[in-house]
Formats: sequence, structure tokens, C-alpha cells
Amino acid sequence: MLIGTIAGIVAAAIVILIVLFKMCWRVAEPNEALIISGSKHRTEGLGEGLGFRIVTGRGTMVTPGIQTVRKLSLDLNEADLDVECVTSQGIPVQVKGVVIFKVGDDTISIANAARRFLDQQKFMGQRVHNVFAGHLRSIVGGLTVEEMIRDRERLTGETRAASGTEMEKLGLIIDSLQIQEILDPTGYIKNLAAPHAAAVQRDARIAAAEADRIATEAEQESFARKAEATRNSGIQQAGYQAEMDTAAARAQQAGPLALAASRQEVVVQETKVAELEAHRKEQQLQVDVRKPADAAAYETRTKAEAERDARISAAQAQAKETELRAGAEANRVKIAAQAEAEATKARGLAAAEATRATGQAEASAAEAKGLAAAEAARALGLAEAEAIKARAAALAENQEAVVAQQLAENWPEIVRAGADAFGNVEHMVLLNGADGMGEMFAKALTMGGTGLGLARQLLGSLNNGAQPGQEAAGDGTGATGAKADAPRPAGRHGATTQSIPVQSDRDS
Repeated sequence: MLIGTIAGIVAAAIVILIVLFKMCWRVAEPNEALIISGSKHRTEGLGEGLGFRIVTGRGTMVTPGIQTVRKLSLDLNEADLDVECVTSQGIPVQVKGVVIFKVGDDTISIANAARRFLDQQKFMGQRVHNVFAGHLRSIVGGLTVEEMIRDRERLTGETRAASGTEMEKLGLIIDSLQIQEILDPTGYIKNLAAPHAAAVQRDARIAAAEADRIATEAEQESFARKAEATRNSGIQQAGYQAEMDTAAARAQQAGPLALAASRQEVVVQETKVAELEAHRKEQQLQVDVRKPADAAAYETRTKAEAERDARISAAQAQAKETELRAGAEANRVKIAAQAEAEATKARGLAAAEATRATGQAEASAAEAKGLAAAEAARALGLAEAEAIKARAAALAENQEAVVAQQLAENWPEIVRAGADAFGNVEHMVLLNGADGMGEMFAKALTMGGTGLGLARQLLGSLNNGAQPGQEAAGDGTGATGAKADAPRPAGRHGATTQSIPVQSDRDS
């Protein structure tokens, strides 16, 4: 009895202990963290005095009534983004995306999230949406629509980088950020796609036309071969029939009737063949001419439009180049004009200085020349005065000697002057031969002697104040006496002649 009582007490105590253990023992699931508050706890990495304890992935003892245990989910969360933004071009766009996030696994992130979302975990997605919406508007405002469309990775990366610090403060980490759709209420994106869509449609139409052309060519070629086979078959059948008909005609009518029937059949078959050939040529014309002409016309229009755009671009570039070249030429002309003006000014100063120096030099030279000319004139006058004085002294002392000297010095000129009378005579005829020549030279010498007598007579008249012809007897000759006493050459027969008859060839 006692043993049974003891056993019952022990069993009850064990049960109570088990119940108390279950009430005090808490286990954190893999996707949650236990936040135990009610006493100070030291948490690794957070220092002392945190005020709560964090438990993840294990069990822990909790004192009921003293400590409180609450759970913080570590599951993934999703926040939809639907943000209206404006690009750098001023174009409104609507960006749709999704953010997948969760509370970080480290103690610091769990502590930050516990402080902010422990009792408001259902509002976590809204908070994340607000954070990303603000940063997304800021980033889209610095991009163009083209950059957003062509480089979504850039938009995603910049948004994640801008939101990372704030998400870390909230204790959250971003597992994924996806930009799902960019809507354009103004139609800007649609208009951007229009040229490309038109180009794709154009290429599709060209490809369809090319395929249709190839199919048509193959189909027409098949029809032509079929028609050719039909024609050959008809010709062979007509030939066989003509042979049969000819044989029958020959057998029945023999002669022109059979020939006429055969000819008629031949004409009929030739007509059918000609019709088939005309139809085939018509189909071939459609394939060879019309279809290529349509394709060539489309190609010509496309090339003409491209060439027109190229000419417009080239004209604009040429106009810009001409404008730049004109500006450069005007600047060059301006600089050259300034340089020419400076050079002209310098040359004018140099020319003025040179003119002044030249004038001074010419004045000095003129002064020196005048002094030299005056000195030379004075010396010449003195020399002439001395010469005149010497001639006067000589004339006073010995007049005849001076006159004789002057005549002797000028005798060649005197004889030359006497011979000038014969200078215009080309031919001369002497009537008395050699005696006439002698008389002619004697006359020339007599003229010289007469000149000497005249000079003596003049000197005598100057000295004595007498008239010419009354000279002293010691002289013995006057102008008249010299002429009378001059020797007279004898003629060939001793006759004296006073003149020499001369006959010129001009007179004869």
C-alpha cells in the first residue's frame, strides 16, 4: 500500500515536471526567430542591455510569467511595385515590378527587424514599397525612356544600391528585384517602336513577295510542263488519228478527199497547239516581266528615298563646313590686314628716316661740290690770267716769234682749211698735166705764206699805230708785197699761169 502510494506520488511528480518542462521549453523553427523579453540578456555582437534575447534554430528555457516569447518570421515576403515616374525627358511612365525580401539571418538584422516589425509584420510589404518607390522615382528622373528600355539591369542595380542602406537599417535583405513592365500613357514607346516595326513589316513583305515569286515561277513552270506534255500527247494522238483517217480515206475514197480530211485535221491540231503556246507565253510573260518589274519598282523607290536622305545629310554637313571655313577665312584675312598695317607703318617710318638721312647726305655732297667747283674756277681763272700775262710779255718782246709759233702749231689746220675747197670734187682734169698739179700745190703754199704776212702786218699796225701796208722796210714784205713777191711757178713752156683750169666730171 505504501509502495503504491509512493509510486503514485513519483509518477505525479514526473508528470508535473514534464508538464512544467513543456511549458518552459521553447523551440525555434528553421523559418522563425524567438524574441524572448522580460529580462536583460547579453546577445553576441550587440553588447549588454539589449532587453531581449534572440533564439534561432534551437530550443531554450523560458520562465512563464516572467519572460514573454514572440515569434518573428524569417520567410520570404513579396512587395509589388507600381510607381508613376517622370523621365529626364519629362515623359511620364509607370514602372511595375516586384521586390522579394526577408529578414536577415544575422543577429543584428533580426534585432533591427524585431524592433520595427515584431507586431506589424503584415505592414512590412507596404513599408518596403514606400522605400523602393521613392528611390525608383529619383533614379528614373535621371534616365531617358530609351535607357530604361535598353538597360533595365542598370535601373535594377541602381535601385537596389540606393535602397540597400535603408533596407539594412530595417533588418531586411533583398533577395530579388525585378522590373516587370514599363508603361507609357503618352505613346512614346510605341512611337519609338514604329520605325522598327515598319522596317520588320517591310522586310516581311519583301520576303513574302520573294517567296510568292518563287512559288509562282515553280507553279508556272509546272503548268508549262503540263501543257507541253498535253501538247505532245495531243500531237501524237493527232498523228495517230491522221494516220488512221488517212488510211481510212485512202481505203474508202482514195484520193483528194482523204488528203483534204488529213489537211483539215492538221490545221485543227496546229490551231490548238498555237493556242496552248500563246497561253504558255502569256504565263511566262507574267513570271519574267511583271513580277520582276514590280520588285524592281519597289527597290527603286526604296533606294531613291535612301539617296534623298543621304543628300539632305550631305547638304547639311556641307553647309556647316562652308560656314566654318568662311569664319576661318575671315579671321585669317583680319589677322593678315592687321599685320600688313603694322608692316606699312614700320616701312613708312623707315622710309622717312632714310629720306631724312639721304637729304642730309645730298646737302653735304652739294656743299662739298660747290666748294670744289668754286676752288677749281678760281684756280682756272688764275691760270688763264697767268697765261694771258705770259702771252702779252712774249708779244711785247718778240711778236714774230710768237706769231710764227702759233702758225706752226696750227699749220695742219690751215692747210686742211685750204684743201676743203677740193673736198666736193670727185674728179679733176688737169689741162697742163704735171705742171698743173705743181701749180695747185704752189697755190696752197702761197696761201700759207700770205697768212703769215697778214699776221705780221696786223702785229705791226698794233705796235706802230700805222695803216696796214706801211710796214718797216726791214720787214720787206706786206700783205700786198707778199702777194706780189710770191714765187710764181713756171708753166711747162716757161709761161706763168695765174689759175689752174679744172673740169669736173659733173660739168662734163
